[in-house]
Amino acid sequence: MPVRALLAAALLVPLAASAVGAASAPPAFLGPDAVKTAVARLVARHGEALGPRIRQGVEQAARLWRPEDGDAASFAAFCETHFLADPAALAAAFARLEDALEQTDGRLHEIRRELTTPLDLDTGPVSEIDRLLVGLDLQAHVDEDLFRSKVAFFALLNFPVHTLAERLALGSSWDRDAWARSRLMDRFAQRVPAEVAREITRANTEADRYIAEYNIRMDRLIAADGTRPFPEGLRLISHWGLRDELASRYEDPDGLSKQRMIQRVMERIVRQEIPKAVVDNPGLLWCPETNEARPAPGAAAVGAEIAAREPDTRYERWLDVFRAVRRADPYVPTAPSYIIRRFELDRQIPAKQVEALLASVLESAEVKEVADLIRRRLGRPLEPFDVWYPGFKPRGTRDESGLDAIVRARYPTAASFQAALPGILESLGFSRDKAAWIAGRIVVDPSRGAGHAMGAVRRGDAAHLRTRVSERGMDYKGYNIAVHELGHNVEQVLSLDGIDHWALSGVPNNAFTEAIAFVFQDRDLELLGLAPPGDEDRALEALRVLWEAYEIGGVALVDMKAWEWLYAHEDASPAELREAVLAIARDVWNRYYAPVFGVRDREILAIYSHMISSALYLPDYAIGHIVAFQLAEKLRSGGFGAEIERMARRGRVTPDAWMREAVGSPVSADALLREARAALREAGK
Repeated sequence: MPVRALLAAALLVPLAASAVGAASAPPAFLGPDAVKTAVARLVARHGEALGPRIRQGVEQAARLWRPEDGDAASFAAFCETHFLADPAALAAAFARLEDALEQTDGRLHEIRRELTTPLDLDTGPVSEIDRLLVGLDLQAHVDEDLFRSKVAFFALLNFPVHTLAERLALGSSWDRDAWARSRLMDRFAQRVPAEVAREITRANTEADRYIAEYNIRMDRLIAADGTRPFPEGLRLISHWGLRDELASRYEDPDGLSKQRMIQRVMERIVRQEIPKAVVDNPGLLWCPETNEARPAPGAAAVGAEIAAREPDTRYERWLDVFRAVRRADPYVPTAPSYIIRRFELDRQIPAKQVEALLASVLESAEVKEVADLIRRRLGRPLEPFDVWYPGFKPRGTRDESGLDAIVRARYPTAASFQAALPGILESLGFSRDKAAWIAGRIVVDPSRGAGHAMGAVRRGDAAHLRTRVSERGMDYKGYNIAVHELGHNVEQVLSLDGIDHWALSGVPNNAFTEAIAFVFQDRDLELLGLAPPGDEDRALEALRVLWEAYEIGGVALVDMKAWEWLYAHEDASPAELREAVLAIARDVWNRYYAPVFGVRDREILAIYSHMISSALYLPDYAIGHIVAFQLAEKLRSGGFGAEIERMARRGRVTPDAWMREAVGSPVSADALLREARAALREAGK
C-alpha cells in the first residue's frame, strides 16, 4: 500500500476491546528466521550497499510486529513492498509522514482541550456529563492505529530509531533533517495498546481533578486560642496557594504565627490527618494545631463525621497513576519502566545524572552560607518553612497589597491581559511585528486551578494561557503566574510556528520550557513599570535561584525516590505508600536540610501536588532553575526577544546540544554556584 494510503487508513482501524491487566506481557514477536528471510530478499533486490540500513529497518519492524499483523510471509512481503531505496522517495515519504502526524495530533489535541475545558477553566459548576466527557480520549487510539494500519511499520522499516547514547555520540554531526527524522521515530519506538494509553489518561485526569479541587479555606482556619488570622474570602489551592501565601507573610508583623499555621496545614495534608470535610468547605472552622473541626457561625448543624480524616485519597490517586503507567512497561522494551521513560526518553538525561546535578546544589557550601545569611536577616533560627524564603527577590521588599492594587487596575479580566500581550512582549524586547505575531497565537483563559500553559500541537492552532482571575480582577499572584505561563507560551509558539521541522518542535525537555518561563517571570515587576534590576538585584538573583534550586531539588528527590519505592513495592496499599513517602521525605530532609536548619524529621517536602497529578515532573523545575540561570546570564547581554527566539527555534535536540548552542556550555550548576559565591562576598562586606 502506498504511503499516502497507509496514512489515510491509520484512523480507520477499530480499537481492540480486550482488557489489559497489570503489567501484561506483550504477544511474542517474529523469530530470527523471519528477519533473515526479509533481509535476504531486500539485499538481493537492492544490493549489499544498502545492507546495514535494510538490516536495521527490518529488525526494528520485526521487534514490534505481532501475530495479528500477519505471519512471517506477510512480514517479508510488507518489507519488500515498502522499503524505499531511493533517497528522494525517502525524503518525500518523511515529509508526508511528518505533515500527516502534525495534522492528526494537532486536531485531536484541540478536541481534547475542548472536552477538558469545564474542568480546566472557571466556566461554572462542573456537571456529571462534563466529568464523563473528560474520559473520552481519542488520542489514545492513534498510536495503535498507526501500527494496525502499518504506517508505523513503514516508518520503522525506513528510518532509524536512536537511543540516547547514539544521539549523544552522533548528534553533533547531524543536520536538521537527520535530527527531525530521529525525533519523529521516537513515536514508533514503543507500541502501547490504546486501552493502556486510555487508562493512563483516565488516571491522570482523576489525579488532576483531585488536585484542582483541593482548596483550603484559609478564612476558616482558627488558632488554638480561637482567633481567625486570615482574611474573609481567602481560599487557596494546595500546594501552590499555601506556599505562596506563606512566602508572602515575611513582611507581615504577625506573619510568623501564620506561617507556622500554614506549615501545620501542609503537614496535616501529607500525613492525611486533615479532616476530609474541611477541604474547600466554608461551613466549617478548622484548627490545624489541634485538628478540631466545628461548624462556622451561622452554618447548618453537621454530624460527628466532620472529624473523620481524609482516607488516604492523596496516595490512592498517586497509586492509581503508578498502576496505570506501569501497564505500559512491557510494551517499551528499550525503556521498561516509567522512571526510565521519563528520564531517558522524555528528558534525554539519565536519572543518575539528574540526581548528581541536584546533589551538586544540595550539598554545596554556598547553600549553607545562604542559609546563614537568611538566618541573620530574619533574626531568628530557621524553621522548616523557610525553604520558601523569598527575600532575595526585588519583590520581597514590596507590599503585596500594593502590587495587588496595581495589577487589578491594569488587568481586571482575562480579556484585558489578552489585549495587553503585544505591549508586554514589546516591553520584553520583541519587535512590534514579532510581538503581534506571537500574541496572535496565544489565548488567555480564566483558570479553575492555579494556572498552566497549554501549547498548540499543530501550526495554525493557538497556545492557551490559563491563570486565575477573581471577580475583583487579577491579583499579583495570578499575574506572577500569568507572566510565568506567558514564558511557556512564547516558547511554545516560537518552537512550533517558528521552526523548520514539526518533528523538532519544542525544547529538549520540560526543564527548558520551565527555564524560559522563569526568565520571563523574573521580569514581572519591570513589566508593571517598576524599577528594573540593577547590580544589587542581580546579586540577589543568584542567591534567590540557588535557594529555590535547593528547595525544589529536595522535593524532586522525594518524588524520584518515591517512584523507586513504588517499583520495588508494586502491590502497596495507599496507607503503605503514605508511610513510605513520609519516610522518604524525612530521609531527604535529614540528609540535605537538617544540617542547615538544625531540625530533623520534617515531612513538608512531600506537599507538592505535582507528585499526585504530574508524575515525575518535579525534577524539571530543579533542572529548570539551573538552566534558567545559565540563560539569564546570556540574556543580560541584551536582545532578550531575539535571543529567546534564537534559542527556542533550535528545537528538541538533546539538552547539552541545545545549551551549547544557546549559551556555549552544557547543563551545569557551576555558573549558579560561581555567581552565588560572588553575591555572598558582596553581602558579607
